Amino acid sequence: MQRITLTPRPDWQAKVEEQGLTYHSPSAMAPHPYWDESAAYHFTAAEIDTLEAAGNELQTMCLAAAQHVIDKQRYHELDIPPAAVPMIEWAWNKEPPAIYGRFDISWAGASSGQAPKLLEYNADTPTSLLEAAVVQWAWMEDVTETLPGTSFLHKRDQFNSIHDRLIAKWKDVAESLTQPVYFAALEFDEPDPQSAKEAAEDLLTVTYLRDTAEQAGLQTRHIPLQDIGWNPDRHCFVDTDFDENQMQSIFKLYPWEAMLAEEFGPNALATYQSMTWIEPIWKMLLSNKGILPILWELYPNHELLLPAFFERPGEDMQTSSYTRLSSYVRKPLHSREGANVSIIRPNAQTVETPGPYGGGPFIRQAIAPDAIFPNAAGQPRYPILGVWMIDQECSGLGVRESAGPITDNLSSFIPHYFT
Repeated sequence: MQRITLTPRPDWQAKVEEQGLTYHSPSAMAPHPYWDESAAYHFTAAEIDTLEAAGNELQTMCLAAAQHVIDKQRYHELDIPPAAVPMIEWAWNKEPPAIYGRFDISWAGASSGQAPKLLEYNADTPTSLLEAAVVQWAWMEDVTETLPGTSFLHKRDQFNSIHDRLIAKWKDVAESLTQPVYFAALEFDEPDPQSAKEAAEDLLTVTYLRDTAEQAGLQTRHIPLQDIGWNPDRHCFVDTDFDENQMQSIFKLYPWEAMLAEEFGPNALATYQSMTWIEPIWKMLLSNKGILPILWELYPNHELLLPAFFERPGEDMQTSSYTRLSSYVRKPLHSREGANVSIIRPNAQTVETPGPYGGGPFIRQAIAPDAIFPNAAGQPRYPILGVWMIDQECSGLGVRESAGPITDNLSSFIPHYFT
């Protein structure tokens, strides 16, 4: 695994915009480009095999952990509202459509002597999908002849079957969906700069997923999430933009824990069995950072995991024998985009990010082995490997890169290839 310095295509802005990525360049919020093709990560084929195997093994382990939570009724440890439990268990047993997820992994490659390490599982609302599935693939097709490491014996490739597998998955679940299938994300008329980036990212992901569903032959409709209405007389959700038709199948890029806290949350639970929500509500178990200490309990010392523990009220976290970590990352159970994360080391200044999740509850996770690569100026860059799961199968890779050790909403997307 190497970070390679490259010369961007002269018309790269126009090309990524053609593919749908509009928030690509430096802005007032981010002095660096979001899409950054001045570098690429070069993997060996064996390293890609390692990542693919890790994704598939982690998926199996996470499903077993979800079954454990259900069997042992450990919902309170994940801060899951009791009202949601019956529908989580119903959906788990009925297996309604589940499309995608993304493992975030820290790894410096085979030469590090370490195995990839799971940081968290974005199982409910992962973004950066179009970048991974389409934009970096088109980049590679344009620059393939100039990529270092490419030769007659070592052809370039990219770990990326995301697009084709998404279309195949929509075809597979078509019979279980009532059409049209609605695609929804929050949209704002005049958002602040931070919300504007998040809204644009969510809308891009939803638009791309809708496109893959249409390529699979499904009839679809777009609707802003806040325009979904509730008709109390008909006891159903309706599309206020389309004559108040009843909505029965919907992909929503909105976290389940936030959705259940909304005014219409009880209605979503009351009608859950008569609708199809994608992702299904059982994804609350895996998108929750609390699954990390449960994984560590079930698979202690597993090479793909980092030690992780719940912070328990009233417990002395400094002296408790099973939670003693001299260095650790403190994460809220429910958070997005690296918000409210702290990195604590002895005799070092705490690194932390702001956000709306500071009230906790929290877990503590051991710090992963260093995965730091210098850029052309010699400055450290911290990549996170987003391993994409489509239909429970490892299907591709996207790399996000930061100037610091916490990946956030403004971290750059760097393309990759392997030989």
